[in-house]
Amino acid sequence: MFSGKPMKPTFKCYLPPAQNDVKNNIEPPVKLEPKFLPGEIIVNEVNFVRKCIVSTDSSQSDLWGRLICTNFKVSFIPQEPPPKQKSQFSHLLLGQQDISLTCLDQVVTVNDTRGKKKVLGSNQKLKFNPMELILYCKDLRVIRFCFDEAGPESAKKVCLAIAHYSHPADLHLLFGFEYQGLRYHQSKGDLVNGSNPNGGIQTPMFDRPSDWDREIKRTGASEWRVCSINEKYVVSESLPEYVVVPVSLTDQELKQLSPLFNDGRVPLWCWNHRNGSALVRMAGQTEPLAQRKTELKIFTAITRSHPQRREVTFTDLDRNLPNIQEIQSAFVKARQICTLDPFEESEERWLSSMENSRWLEYVRMFLKVSAETVYNLDGKNVSVVLLEEEDRDLNCVVSSLVQLMLDPHYRSLNGFQSLVQKEWVMAGHRFLDRCNHLKKNDNKESPLFTLFLDCVWQLTNQYPAAFEFTEAYLTVLSDSMWIPLFSTFLFNSSKQCTQLLQDFAKSKAIPPGENHTAIFPPVWKWSQQFSARDQTLFNNPMYVGKGAACVQNGEVKTFQRTKKAFSSTVRISSTSQRNGVKGEEETLQRRGSLGLKAEFSPVKDESPSERFFRDWFSRPADQQGVLIPYVLPSHVVLWKLFFLRWVPEACIPHGGPATVYHKVSQLVDEIETLQNKLRQYKGPSPHSTPGPRPGGPPSDQRRMYFKASSPDDPPTSPNVLNSSFPFNPVGNLCRRGVPGTPISKFLNGAKTWLSTETLANDTF
Repeated sequence: MFSGKPMKPTFKCYLPPAQNDVKNNIEPPVKLEPKFLPGEIIVNEVNFVRKCIVSTDSSQSDLWGRLICTNFKVSFIPQEPPPKQKSQFSHLLLGQQDISLTCLDQVVTVNDTRGKKKVLGSNQKLKFNPMELILYCKDLRVIRFCFDEAGPESAKKVCLAIAHYSHPADLHLLFGFEYQGLRYHQSKGDLVNGSNPNGGIQTPMFDRPSDWDREIKRTGASEWRVCSINEKYVVSESLPEYVVVPVSLTDQELKQLSPLFNDGRVPLWCWNHRNGSALVRMAGQTEPLAQRKTELKIFTAITRSHPQRREVTFTDLDRNLPNIQEIQSAFVKARQICTLDPFEESEERWLSSMENSRWLEYVRMFLKVSAETVYNLDGKNVSVVLLEEEDRDLNCVVSSLVQLMLDPHYRSLNGFQSLVQKEWVMAGHRFLDRCNHLKKNDNKESPLFTLFLDCVWQLTNQYPAAFEFTEAYLTVLSDSMWIPLFSTFLFNSSKQCTQLLQDFAKSKAIPPGENHTAIFPPVWKWSQQFSARDQTLFNNPMYVGKGAACVQNGEVKTFQRTKKAFSSTVRISSTSQRNGVKGEEETLQRRGSLGLKAEFSPVKDESPSERFFRDWFSRPADQQGVLIPYVLPSHVVLWKLFFLRWVPEACIPHGGPATVYHKVSQLVDEIETLQNKLRQYKGPSPHSTPGPRPGGPPSDQRRMYFKASSPDDPPTSPNVLNSSFPFNPVGNLCRRGVPGTPISKFLNGAKTWLSTETLANDTF
């Protein structure tokens, strides 16, 4: 008897179509094989796995292949190779379908028969055969694998292996130690992926006195000196061995003062203004009874370092800003909103949900407090002490932002890297705990560095011509936190790094005198991750020198800054004090409230800070001078490339900022090529060096990723260009989505979305 329903097929062919068609003599596609790094081994694997793919291209379907867990990554090997692309941003350590185990946030298995979900940890058992595996990643990817046709026992084993190896029991078990040990002996410390690690411009590590001496000389801090009282970390385990202190304080005095501060962290010099004011960061004190006396001694020394002997102002960041738990909670909410699976019709209030997460509010708060500190240093010409109880979290964010706003050196790529090295790595930010690499203590996890990068992106978005690096660089830097092959984001302090690398060197028979940057390099060795051509994506084609006009949304224009850009109630809060004494005029803003008003209005009782910001925003911006951020809610917007690059509904083919970058890069490359030709036609002057070869530098040595095309060639766009470029190649949108929902229409260019983006330009 027939029921009238078509029968389901009982057999599924896994051979590619080309292999079935032998009669047509079609060559089978090249079989993809996994690529492994030195020391990488397969822990477990399973065949016939289906990777769920969502793409804006209707022709793109799910991928079938092999799922592998190694001691470094989760790797998916498709049965058929992906289509070749004209421009392909490739990683030298990870393939398109790979995820570092350190990048995994949650490993979730699903029993399809009951819909039961289980979050897997280390050494756990799985009572049911998983039909589905969902990987939630720290870079906001959601990757889904289905085991429809895979062996149930193999599927269970690979899920348990992924969960176990993503929860290492100890830091030295991270794959980076095995990899860098083998790499060192294979290269003998001379070559790193075919390039000399000592070649090119070096980012200072600030692990030696000479690096600090150069920084003192560069900023003109003549009344400050390098101090070595913390050599061998005898004073503080979280400070670097060399710190910069006032000349008037002796080593003996500092040794006496150090036990009075948390973890012995004596106040740290960060930067000097050309007017003589200094930026200093300080930890809380362990002896409340001696607090006033200790502060007076420190502040007196800082005052003596100022040419005009100006009094010191200090700002208590613990009172002024959210704590690490509040920041973590806001980020978790924002991440959940961006990884909804699938987007529902009820998400039409998506932007309201994002605002309610408070992430953007916290970004505004950090920018605002940093701008107030800029006013003190630049407007009032007074030294500022940033106070935080442990001096290892909030101080890192604010001190870095202040220097970025005041010093154009830190807006260059190498300068920015030195800033991160100085204010985060050497100052003892707990990257191991805050990134939760070992997944041992969720209470200590907090995305402080991600928040900082978001604040930096806000500045680059508002002043795109002032920064040498791109948002692609900021995103790559964020992603590098989850690749445990570099020392930068792996340790809690310089001492922990030194001790572990010494033990590591002994275990790998590496000579004890070897520089640790050679055996376990920092992330700044970009040649280990990207080719020279791909590194050109870090270059901002709109970066200009001093006195140039602003480039806004790809259009060059001279403009007057709007008076609506900052708050008319910007006053130094009551947590800012002069030599420990509160100012009478200074008002307290509630920590959860930004206290922002629509515009400046010159009134009789206008405070000096209000006048400073009003005057600054009324003048044309100097891209190589002081930068003050716009902090109204309409100006601080979502960093879409970071938060939405994996969301199918937000992906705009051949659109978004990537299109602007593509066109501007081609234009800049064409200009540079024409300039080289002009130099050649004019010929060398009698006292000049020989000019470049005809046609300019070779194509692979030019500064731009996208090269100018010949006038005879038709204009073309790369087939991978979309709003998520370069992080979203074809076939890598790995989560389910519902096309046509309000959020998909909203993110793909609805008028409401665009109005938020253009508010900052309405007054120009």
